[in-house]
Amino acid sequence: MTMPLDAETEVGDDALLVLYANGDARAARLLTLRLTPRVFAQAFRMLGDRAEAEDVAQEALMRLWKIAPEWRQGEAKVTTWLYRVTANLCTDRLRKRRSVGIDEIPEPEDDAVGPAEALQDKARLDALQAALNDLPERQRQAVILRHIEGLGNPEIAEIMEITVEAVESLTARGKRALAAGLAGRKEELGYEHG
Repeated sequence: MTMPLDAETEVGDDALLVLYANGDARAARLLTLRLTPRVFAQAFRMLGDRAEAEDVAQEALMRLWKIAPEWRQGEAKVTTWLYRVTANLCTDRLRKRRSVGIDEIPEPEDDAVGPAEALQDKARLDALQAALNDLPERQRQAVILRHIEGLGNPEIAEIMEITVEAVESLTARGKRALAAGLAGRKEELGYEHG
């Protein structure tokens, strides 16, 4: 069973996963192209390390392919399941790291080479990542999923296996902590006008 070429962009993630499970390699390619950037971004924000984020993204997608034959459409969204798996893989890696001092963790690499704007952007991203790293793990996860990945509170609650009210509390506390952590750096980061 294969999908028509003109329907590729309209086919949902659940349907693509079922098509893949039935032997459609194009469905797997399309789903990989859709989901990999999102999974990598979530992992990178949680871990702050490009290589580890790539490993987590690869592992999360491998787990998705393994469960494809048992996938039941309508029970959960593919993205929700994948965000939860990614978060759990990141949490496992963060727990293993706890014995390592924060100064020993390498800063995220920036591949961009360019003028002053690129340096300013890097300083801002580094400041944000450092501030995220200072948050408690659950607050960091909630803030990343809500404000960086753009997910809604009900989906975050499902991913984190908590209530919507708990998500709201975690994101509110996380935002306050981020604001407090970055408040004294406005001028340094180029935000002197506001």
